[in-house]
Amino acid sequence: MITVLIVDDQPLQRLGFRMLLEANPDTEVIGEAANGAEAIRQAEVLRPDVILMDIRMPGVDGIEATRRLTAATGRSRILILTTFDLDEYVHAALRAGASGFLLKDARPDELLAGIRSVAGGDAIIAPALTRRLLDAFAPHLSSPTDRPDARLAALTEREREILIAIGQGWTNGEIAERLVLSESTVKTHVGRVLAKIGARDRVQAVIFAYDHGLTTPKTR
Repeated sequence: MITVLIVDDQPLQRLGFRMLLEANPDTEVIGEAANGAEAIRQAEVLRPDVILMDIRMPGVDGIEATRRLTAATGRSRILILTTFDLDEYVHAALRAGASGFLLKDARPDELLAGIRSVAGGDAIIAPALTRRLLDAFAPHLSSPTDRPDARLAALTEREREILIAIGQGWTNGEIAERLVLSESTVKTHVGRVLAKIGARDRVQAVIFAYDHGLTTPKTR
């Protein structure tokens, strides 16, 4: 059973999500919050598997709440809900530690699949979409750092190749095909890369690759 905390300042929106999740046999709504501050308090007590986090809320917004929750190294994984597919705040939310985002008008099956994916430790943004999203926000990304990073030094040559491929938005299947590896081997390498760089998921790995100059925005 996947436990979920719904965070949205619109009561009807929360009700709609609750009805959907309670009708599903493998999800359970254990709490609701109307703003980020309330979400932080409830998350500390309830320790949900997944937090459905709205962005625009009064007081502590979804981005700041995400930043505080992930900084506290809590067990909850955060799925951002947004009205627009390229909402100006989504990039900041991903950098704050969210595991991905969905549109609020996503189909019920998409939302449920996203929750399951996030609960299982994956990012719900498809790798190629992650790349396009970060390309769109490239002007707002910090310049790659030239400072040595022990996390990069800890990677083997193959793991560095894998990280660059993740930064390019390649799926495991594409990495396997282009590097002539089995998918199971790629999955093992990806897991090791995420562990060594301290990334929660592929979204954070893409951001890490951008920050360290391993991949750059596509030219237009």
